[in-house]
Amino acid sequence: MTLVTSMFDLSGKVALVTGGSRGLGLDMARGLGEAGASVAITARHADEVIAAVQSLRADGITAFGVPHDLSDLTAMPELVDQIVAELGEIDILVNNAALSIVSAAEEHSLADWNAVMDINITSMFFLSQAVGVRCMIPRRTGKIVNISSIGGLGGTAIDTPYIVSYSASKGAVISLTRALATEWGRHNINVNVIAPGNFPSSMTESTLPKAHHDRVMAKTPLGRVGGRDDLKGVAVFFASEASRHVTGQLIVVDGGAFTTNYSAVREGDDAA
Repeated sequence: MTLVTSMFDLSGKVALVTGGSRGLGLDMARGLGEAGASVAITARHADEVIAAVQSLRADGITAFGVPHDLSDLTAMPELVDQIVAELGEIDILVNNAALSIVSAAEEHSLADWNAVMDINITSMFFLSQAVGVRCMIPRRTGKIVNISSIGGLGGTAIDTPYIVSYSASKGAVISLTRALATEWGRHNINVNVIAPGNFPSSMTESTLPKAHHDRVMAKTPLGRVGGRDDLKGVAVFFASEASRHVTGQLIVVDGGAFTTNYSAVREGDDAA
């Protein structure tokens, strides 16, 4: 019988986290490294990649960074080869990189739609394909963790800026996850998806007003927004042997907000 603590140990594993230079991507990369994995991160801006790698290494994590624009689909195999040459075969892929463009549906341009889809879903598939073909399918092992959003479970609230392409792409991430899980189960590859809720980030600061955060907080059972450690455990679970019999599954990490239909009524409020 296997000790449960050893099932979460990622020692000797190599993880790639896209969009790993800041925010939730860096938090998850740090969590995987803290569990023992060697971590590669990729993002568009070289200075941010360098700073993130230095931060991870300062915590004793084996880290490697590759500045890369994921919209360049033809460079996916080269990206994978660079990481393999530096750290070894990729065991864990966290598809986290994302783009959001605020625009009302009736005004949304084709260029903006394509830009969001290219990063949020098209690159996710083709990087998964590149890692799968190069590292996972031949060895019959692998963990793919896709990052969606509660925005992928429905439209945005009526009092927030509209991000129709983002919501559509994040819904597609959930369907892609289930399709890959179905196809690649025969290769012993687990594919799962995380949908974060209200986590402060540079993206949410630019797209969601304070009134929206306040309204979400009022209906969140745990009474707080997501913190820097709150995705680590779920990411490690999906990346480890602890989830070896789990595939095609979605975990929402939002403090329970998505489970409630109405905002909380505070003492003194009009409940009518």
